[in-house]
Amino acid sequence: ERAEGQELCVLLGQPGRFACAALCGLSLARLFPENQQSSFRTEFIQGFVKWLDLPDTVLPAMEAFASGLGSEGTETFAEILLKDPSLKENPAVITQDLLSFSLRGGYYDARARVLICHITWLLRIPLEQLEVLEESLLESLKEQTEKESETAEESRRKKERRKKLKRYLLIGLATVGGGTVIGLTGGLAAPLVAAGAATVIGSAGAAALGSTAGIAVMASLFGAAGAGLTGYKMKKRVGAIEEFEFLPLTEGKQLHITIAITGWLCTGKYGSFTAPWSSLLRSSEQYCLAWESRYLMELGNALDSLLNGFVNMMAQEALKFTVLSGIVTALTWPASLLAVASVIDNPWGVCLHRSAEVGKQLAHVLLSGQQGKRPVTLIGFSLGARVIYFCLQEMAQEKDAQGIIEDVILLGAPVEGEAKYWKAITKVVSGRIINGYCRADWLLGFVYRTSSAQIHVAGLQPIDLDDRRMVNMDLSFVVSMTSDVLSFLPSVL
Repeated sequence: ERAEGQELCVLLGQPGRFACAALCGLSLARLFPENQQSSFRTEFIQGFVKWLDLPDTVLPAMEAFASGLGSEGTETFAEILLKDPSLKENPAVITQDLLSFSLRGGYYDARARVLICHITWLLRIPLEQLEVLEESLLESLKEQTEKESETAEESRRKKERRKKLKRYLLIGLATVGGGTVIGLTGGLAAPLVAAGAATVIGSAGAAALGSTAGIAVMASLFGAAGAGLTGYKMKKRVGAIEEFEFLPLTEGKQLHITIAITGWLCTGKYGSFTAPWSSLLRSSEQYCLAWESRYLMELGNALDSLLNGFVNMMAQEALKFTVLSGIVTALTWPASLLAVASVIDNPWGVCLHRSAEVGKQLAHVLLSGQQGKRPVTLIGFSLGARVIYFCLQEMAQEKDAQGIIEDVILLGAPVEGEAKYWKAITKVVSGRIINGYCRADWLLGFVYRTSSAQIHVAGLQPIDLDDRRMVNMDLSFVVSMTSDVLSFLPSVL
């Protein structure tokens, strides 16, 4: 049944609600056209049609839109909504309603968030408003959860006084209109009633939440333990992995999270995992992964030695090295440079191997839902990007891995750059895979190509994959050399 006070159903007439559902259907087809996404498209649009209180007779048309028919109508439906007098002052009501719908089951699917971002963009609403709505909704959920916790305490006191009614308190109180039994934490928390649910999810979605409690939604979104990733620490060694722990970068909670992964450590400013991410503002709930610090420190110091040795060598033999402009592969690096690089062979090889294993471990942590049921964005540089690559490769081999990862940002990734190695992982990324590369990154080219004898490296070139998720960004213009002696090296690679 439609909830009293459900905003879109109150604000919009049937034509407006039809346009809203159609816009979602067409956007689903554009964003997730793959066959393996057909069930998600269908279930989403069927649920949304019911949510908007549209007649069942419109379902065939909406399912056709969601299958890819009528894509030329996207702008038309968007304009219908933008011109609707009831939305003129606040078109973000559409975003709010979609958000409420997407959270009704306590699971914020990454694909749903990508869709909401897309619809928000189509309606010319700043994405910052989505962030505000998410934070506002989360605060409402927290407030309701606190109220329910008080009710739960009262229930426990009653249970102690009236033991004979224990079974009725545990089961009977968890029953909402229609006889639905809800499995709440401890079986004691009093459920929401339909009349009060609208205060939790904006003013929309009360009917859908009539059989769900705010405390159950929170437990589902953030994980039953409540601590999320902060509470996760590898209790024992897993294979070759000695260290694997999440460190909080922020104190806030949000409906979507970011995990940053450092690629190496070194003595000084970048001696901690958190240091490179001090200015990261991807979300208000951010973590960094602490992994294999001993080996990453060895690697960072070795890289520093290699750089210093190369700079000294360049200063002494500058004239000889004008021939570097013709070097294109690791096979033709000068013998003198290869001699300097001997210091890095072992730590680089060890970290290459361990980063792959850490990536697989990260995949299993995310698949197990340690982060709750919220979209996750992954960002990493150097070997941290390699961790992410192998995480996605591992997830792609598992069932039910879709809807977890929203966006992926890889910077200077020392992994395969051929498109065929990336096709499989697109099915587990809902939003974008951003490959930040720099053709002038001579250090990556040198250490990776000499150790693996591979020419195609993701961190050095665009990935030629015909998929809307893959976004290549040439960062050469923001990568600067630290010494004038090396100013001519962009031509090396």
